[in-house]
Amino acid sequence: MFDTRKFGGYLSRLRKNADMTQSELADKLNLTRQAISRYELGDSFPDVSILVLIADVFHVTLDELISSGDPTKGESKILENVARGNTEVIADNVADIMNLAPLLKPNVLAKLTDGFSARGIDISSIVELAEYLNDASVIRLLENATFETVSDELLEKLVPLLDTQSKNAIFAKILDGGMDWHFIQTLFPYAEYMCNQIEAAVIEGALPYEALHLMRQARHEKWIKEQSRQKMPTV
Repeated sequence: MFDTRKFGGYLSRLRKNADMTQSELADKLNLTRQAISRYELGDSFPDVSILVLIADVFHVTLDELISSGDPTKGESKILENVARGNTEVIADNVADIMNLAPLLKPNVLAKLTDGFSARGIDISSIVELAEYLNDASVIRLLENATFETVSDELLEKLVPLLDTQSKNAIFAKILDGGMDWHFIQTLFPYAEYMCNQIEAAVIEGALPYEALHLMRQARHEKWIKEQSRQKMPTV
């Protein structure tokens, strides 16, 4: 698994061996000294697009630079392709995507996840990736996701990160039987606009009558939480 601290330590050694200050390196990369400091400490990671430039500055290969972070074979392949500007990035393992997600731009992640969205991705993986993906990518994943491992806890983590279209995609999964209708109780507090849709689905027989009870219960529980927050003393 790629380790930004190992990468940072290697970058620091390259700079010191070149008898270069952080400010001098920052000037060569058109960055700030503070940015270089964060990279060397492993607190952040440079935009993947400048890895080639860093390698050129220190006369090392791109592979050597990336390998310093101890990546998996799949992570190394992804980082090298992105650094070289290859727009046809391919990932073989969803775990590699999740590990690198904080380091990659949303448009790059979108391309990486497209292959998995075509054949389905586990809901737990979507929860981890939703923070980094753009809305369109999340929708594609949800439409083709496998929901065997979905739980109230996972859905509770995911729903607040979603836009309206993504919530609608989950509701569609419930209607077509891909998800248990009981999950309405978890979804509804974040999508109260679905009230009429749920009522219509019950009338049409797409959802059991008990779904109305869950909707009302979810609304009541939300109201109780709001009342509790309002009564909390201010410090």
